[in-house]
Amino acid sequence: MLDPVGRFGDAFVDGHVEVEGDLVAGLESVYRALHSKSWSSLLAKLGQHTPHTTPRDRDNVHRHYNLGNDFYRLWLDDQLVYTCAYFESPEQSLEQAQIAKMDLVCRKLGLRPGETVIEAGCGWGALALHMARHHGVRVRAYNISSEQIRWARDRAEREGLSDRVEFLEADYREIDGHCDVFVSIGMLEHVGRPNYPELGRVLARTLDREHGRGLLHFIGRDRSQPLDPWIRRRIFPGAYAPTLDEAIEGVLAPARMSVLDVENLRPHYALTVRHWRERYERAVADDRIPFDELFRRTWRLYLAGSEASFRTGWLQLFQVAFAPSGSNAVPWTRASLYRSTRGLSWNAPTF
Repeated sequence: MLDPVGRFGDAFVDGHVEVEGDLVAGLESVYRALHSKSWSSLLAKLGQHTPHTTPRDRDNVHRHYNLGNDFYRLWLDDQLVYTCAYFESPEQSLEQAQIAKMDLVCRKLGLRPGETVIEAGCGWGALALHMARHHGVRVRAYNISSEQIRWARDRAEREGLSDRVEFLEADYREIDGHCDVFVSIGMLEHVGRPNYPELGRVLARTLDREHGRGLLHFIGRDRSQPLDPWIRRRIFPGAYAPTLDEAIEGVLAPARMSVLDVENLRPHYALTVRHWRERYERAVADDRIPFDELFRRTWRLYLAGSEASFRTGWLQLFQVAFAPSGSNAVPWTRASLYRSTRGLSWNAPTF
């Protein structure tokens, strides 16, 4: 059968197939089987890279992220962070783990008061506001989702941070000016592999060559392979999860950036999605999802499949910290990442 994953997905959404028992466990078994070379080769043939233009990307974003803030508030954390959390212990709440993720990102970036940060793909603005509030930086945050930008601006105004955080409804290709720090959380998946050099050029022209630092946080793979056609058709049109090599060679190397640190948070994303899925299922049970049964089943399968993908290693979650090649404004050790930075110096000694 050609495209068995897509056909199963359509049949499940249409109600022609029901799964008794644990849906996530069943999908885990499927994904473990798909790790075989023959299946990987077949799926690679089924997926092709979709051309990415600014109008197409805006349409893709609209189809997923402009479903309405009220919908996402039903199952995300209270700050609407729609990316992998960081659980310092599995018992942490989703809200605690999302704050811990933002703290971890800030430590990896070594933020200093008064610095300027550019964030590409800011979602509902939680990280930009967190950086400004807790680290005294100024942030220019870019996003092409009108729903998210409106929410972020309103929140900044309510919390008295609009003088330190500017939310711009603009594409990453429109980013200009200069910055000390560049960060992108969960946007690279939507850039499209052919456009990686363009993102690299944005980095090269904006990031300070002497003291600049940056971080890319993205869903990835161990082997080059498109997302399955069902996900791209039903959930994330135009999305692609790169390998580490593709991200480094496509984005960072052309921009003359050096990789400082790589971390894989795959187990954390599996637990993050479990929290999302459980909250989503409760909202469905309470009849609070403002869409029809077709939509509800589509998103039920998407969330269950995502959890299974991260549990099995079908997908990865990479954080890559970087700095301009030759810069000595880099951490001497990794100690500051995992304990209090009080008394520790982020900068290396002069040499």
